[in-house]
Amino acid sequence: MEDNLIRLQVFLSRNGVCSRRKAFDLVMAKRVSVNGQQVAEPSTPVDPRKDKICVDDKVVTAKAYTYILFNKPQGCVTTREDRFAERTVFDLLPSEFRHLVPVGRLDKDTEGLLLLTNDGDLTYKLTHPRFDIDKMYLVKMTGTLEPKDRQSLEKGIVVEGRRTAPARIQDARRAGNDTEFTITIHEGRKRQIRLMVAHIGKKVTFLQRIAQGPLRLGDLKAGCWRELTDKEIQSLQKIVSPVKRALRQAQDPSRRSPERSRGNTLHEIRTTNL
Repeated sequence: MEDNLIRLQVFLSRNGVCSRRKAFDLVMAKRVSVNGQQVAEPSTPVDPRKDKICVDDKVVTAKAYTYILFNKPQGCVTTREDRFAERTVFDLLPSEFRHLVPVGRLDKDTEGLLLLTNDGDLTYKLTHPRFDIDKMYLVKMTGTLEPKDRQSLEKGIVVEGRRTAPARIQDARRAGNDTEFTITIHEGRKRQIRLMVAHIGKKVTFLQRIAQGPLRLGDLKAGCWRELTDKEIQSLQKIVSPVKRALRQAQDPSRRSPERSRGNTLHEIRTTNL
């Protein structure tokens, strides 16, 4: 394939129309045309510089990518619209960012690092379970983190009928009657950390995502955002490369568990609330 050509399915995903899977469905439903001709093959090569690509007769313009790191505060949901929610993350962001898509989700009571972008290809890779991207959280829970509790969390706990992948706990310390620690996971199951802590008889009282892959929340204040640096964007692109993925799986065999791969679908990961 020539350098300027990309698959139609990839073009739609990269330009924020939808996921690759949904793009496949759009093409198969005969809702996509290239230069006025209906297309029936998702892998059709297109040239974004020359071809006129439409979905439901609306032109899809090749967009410049935007990458925003947002410190999501508690009390808002990670969605564009929710008639049951008082606030969404988009209510706290400038209107120019309403076309962006959250890379994963944080539930209403969880705060911290949330990446938003219109780079559909990168979003797909960062949220798909086979790429195993580490996410680190600061956890505050009731009671004491006993050695047996720590071992259970790190080894993996059966949550809703399925064992979680091994986790890494660091920097555990007492904070009054509670305990604080960081936990690193590479899964993204719904309310996973809260359910893991509940399994050992404790309750999460504070949960904040402080890292995702190479990205760090740092001292960014709650409710504030910043654009990613070129170096951060390049680092994200590197960690989702086939070589890096193979290296992570070779170093940690649990990352290529067939059971985990079957259970975590793209839909599940994208709708995760931790």
